[in-house]
Amino acid sequence: MASDYDATEFIDGDFEDHKSPHPAVQSAAGQAQRAPTREEIGSKVAETHQQLAEIMREKEELERKRAALEETRRRQTEVQTGRHEMVHNLTRGLGLLEEAEFNARRDVEQMAKTLRDLRDALSKVETIQEEAWTADNLDLELTRALTVLENARMEWNAARLKIPVLSNPNPADSPAGVAVGAASQPLFATQSFGELCRLGLAFTWPIAAVALLVGAGLLLVLLRR
Repeated sequence: MASDYDATEFIDGDFEDHKSPHPAVQSAAGQAQRAPTREEIGSKVAETHQQLAEIMREKEELERKRAALEETRRRQTEVQTGRHEMVHNLTRGLGLLEEAEFNARRDVEQMAKTLRDLRDALSKVETIQEEAWTADNLDLELTRALTVLENARMEWNAARLKIPVLSNPNPADSPAGVAVGAASQPLFATQSFGELCRLGLAFTWPIAAVALLVGAGLLLVLLRR
């Protein structure tokens, strides 16, 4: 049965795989693990510095982008806050001005109506002509005139209630006018004669005392002579 012999049956594959490589292969492996030269290390250092510089540039660029984004966010916040503030202020201001305008228009309309009523009352009062009255129509004219005057007085009082400036038409009646009027009066115009005498004595007694002392001194001098 010699034909059935196979030489590969006596070869251990695992042992062959773990056998040392060829000496030439060992030599190549030892050459790959040699120490780097100064030039190679210098090249690596330069490459590392370049990488660090690139990283720093990227960092600075990111810092600029971050600062720009923060400024944009701050401006957006300022816009939103300012918008809300101005919407509130302007809305409130418009409401106040509209109310003030309405009141002013109402006051103007009321004043215009009061002017018409006062002019009408004045024209009616001016129609009273006493010189045209006769003995026959005296009672009738008196009644008519009193009615006109009463109506005019009612219009005047109503106008004074509606328009405050009519309550003090004469500047002399104001506090300033009263003060000026009081200042224009003589200083002792309101004092009685007795009060004036007492005031005069109070003002002149020091002078009288000095004169009396001087007179007494002169009299003593004359007596000694």
